[in-house]
Amino acid sequence: MASSPAVLDSDFRYIDKKGNLMKTRTELSIAQMLTFLEQDYEYNYELTINGKSFIVNFKTDNGLIEVIDNEDDIKKYKDIKELSPETKIMAIGHPKYSAQISELEEIVFYDKKSPQTGSIFIEDPSFAFDYAHILPLVEKCSILHGHTSSVMVELVGQMKNNLLIDFGEAKQIIKNVLGAFDHKFFINRRYLKEEDDSHYKIVFEGPKGMFDLQVPKNTTYLLEGEATVENLST
Repeated sequence: MASSPAVLDSDFRYIDKKGNLMKTRTELSIAQMLTFLEQDYEYNYELTINGKSFIVNFKTDNGLIEVIDNEDDIKKYKDIKELSPETKIMAIGHPKYSAQISELEEIVFYDKKSPQTGSIFIEDPSFAFDYAHILPLVEKCSILHGHTSSVMVELVGQMKNNLLIDFGEAKQIIKNVLGAFDHKFFINRRYLKEEDDSHYKIVFEGPKGMFDLQVPKNTTYLLEGEATVENLST
């Protein structure tokens, strides 16, 4: 019996606000668009029709969305439409597949004449910043302490002459952004007790006792959630 191609962890490159791991930027863009429109969605929804199961990229209250990335996706889409014509589903894909499914009105393809887009990952030892934080809910980390974090940056945009951006220019932009976070204090906003024009008063009781801190606003970032590496990365 034929089996579906294996999906490896390395196939996933993106993560949405819900923590779903996604394989393509198209999937991430759809997730971001739905979030912006305040439309709830379920990723990799299992649809069963007449005992046959399909994994559809997105399920919303208004219908299904499938990203067409390969021949298997085309077959899946056609099978769903054939087995259940009443199922409300649309697909988004690359124009190279349009000839194969041009008869399907629900297909939305990228404009063939649109400018070429590119994506590059940039990693450099200088892409690092130092920061302090407190995690009151974790005993070992519930006192003021610091770390050095490094970042890898993905740049996506319109290409010109087969070039996305000059590396030297990109490197300077990234360093400027990281400079805004360097040697700053990160803390969950929930621990803010009061503030004045120049200071925050941070108060909480943790495993090590009661903390009552007055910290300068210009060196402090209040976060929506705990100041974990996972939260900082988003």
